[in-house]
Amino acid sequence: MTHPFLDLAPLSAAHFAAIEDRVARLLDTRQDVVITQGEALLPLEGCIRGAARPGTTALNVITGPYGQTFGDWLRDCGATVVDLAVPFHTAVTAAQVEEALAAHPGIDFVSLVHAEAATGNTNPVAEIGEVVRAHGALFMLDAVASVAAEPLLPDAWGVDLCVIGAQKAMGGPAGVSAVSVSERAWERMAANPQAPRRSYLSLLDWKERWVDGGRKALLHAPAQLEMLALEACLERIESEGLDALMARHATAAAATRAGALALGGGLEPYVHEARDAAPVATTLRAPRGVDASALVAKALAADPVLPLVAGGGALAEEMIRVNHYGPDATRGVVHGSLAALGSALSESGVAVDLEAARRAAAEAWARA
Repeated sequence: MTHPFLDLAPLSAAHFAAIEDRVARLLDTRQDVVITQGEALLPLEGCIRGAARPGTTALNVITGPYGQTFGDWLRDCGATVVDLAVPFHTAVTAAQVEEALAAHPGIDFVSLVHAEAATGNTNPVAEIGEVVRAHGALFMLDAVASVAAEPLLPDAWGVDLCVIGAQKAMGGPAGVSAVSVSERAWERMAANPQAPRRSYLSLLDWKERWVDGGRKALLHAPAQLEMLALEACLERIESEGLDALMARHATAAAATRAGALALGGGLEPYVHEARDAAPVATTLRAPRGVDASALVAKALAADPVLPLVAGGGALAEEMIRVNHYGPDATRGVVHGSLAALGSALSESGVAVDLEAARRAAAEAWARA
């Protein structure tokens, strides 16, 4: 018996390299792009373990849970870590980063998450990159949630290590990711005796055996299905147009925010200012006395395919997240999510205005 997912011709090195070229075009980068064969935590950890060591002083910006993870990895590498944490309902500013760099002039590495899907905020990377570049530190950016949802220009913004994943706004697979690497980032890793080598975490292995070898011989058998799925989602982005895709995400975010405010009943945006809100996901604070996890469960009981989740960890009781990214950044998904949340609130005894929410969301789409 044959199966279209199983009986495929091997993915060649040339095909693999061609997909990398398309990722580079998506990022508008002339830096080396390496596609890594795993979820984006693989290259994120690889970047930190490749660049950090005892003697490194790192500024780790925390605007959500991933920033906390990066700090743990940096400390595990022996780095001295300066954490710059801001409330999850806001974004960090370039001025705050500049102040931290001035207070700790020895900082030579900066880690930042562009958009935190888990908390619904997004950070002004262009302005922060300018400050980091003036300081001279190496700049690592987690752009997993932001890529294809909002502008992302690693070269123009001075990003040395830019990690993306395909599973959110790109609408692709979770099992493959990519990183763009500047020349000075490669130099930093090559000079680090602690950088992973002969390891799945090793970016240097890819540099020396793949990039420097003319991308002619792969290090190992590629994850073929994921690579083909990545190629397919890149084709879909190119067909729709990146600007159109980003506009669709921005409109979905604006409509969700406007609809939630109009719904009433005490439901309100978790991120206070719209300018700080990520286009990939809208986080909402549950009304006082309403458990967010129970509310989401009730909403999903009516329509289990809606992209609604409760916040993670300590946020599970108060935060609701509407994941309007990729194929879910649509008018129908936004309206369906607001309607389900409104009905669940009404069943819980909270007075809401479903028609006002529908009108507010529709007006946001009409303005797009």
